[in-house]
Parts: sequence; structure tokens; C-alpha cells
Amino acid sequence: MPHKTLFHELAHMLLHQDEQKTLKSVQEAEAETVALLCCETLGLPGADYTRGYIQEWLRGYKLTEESSQRILKAAETIITAGGIVKLRDYRLS
Repeated sequence: MPHKTLFHELAHMLLHQDEQKTLKSVQEAEAETVALLCCETLGLPGADYTRGYIQEWLRGYKLTEESSQRILKAAETIITAGGIVKLRDYRLS
């Protein structure tokens, strides 16, 4: 699933460039959550895989409100870069 991997790596570029204070496990969970949102929003396969990765990386950790907002912003940036949809118009269920 190259699109899922692309979303994940783009998320790292947007979220974690020159960042060393965030734990690697949280960085990976954030990037994988961005990939999940992108896949779900665009109707692409891969969301099932991302859920498992997110759970694995978050073992014992919870994403903060700040982290959640960063995730949403990164996902919106990636999705709207293609001129497809604004994430705030997408209802998460």
C-alpha cells in the first residue's frame, strides 16, 4: 500500500522535522494516525493496517489534545494538497 506509506512519511515530514523531544513511539503513532485519516477520508485501503500499528506504538501512552490537533492539521494539509476535500468537512465516526 504505497499510498498509506506515503501518507505516513509525509506526516513525519510535517510533524517531526528536527524534533527530538517527542518519544519515537508517539511520533510513529502520530504519523500512522495521519495515514489512517488520509486513507479513510479518501476511501483508500490501508486503514485496517494503520489501526493495528497505532495500537502497537501507543502501548501505555495516550495522545494528548495537542498531539491530536497536530494530527488533524497534518492530515488536512496532506489531503488538501491534492485539492480533494477539507478534513473539517469530513465527519469522523
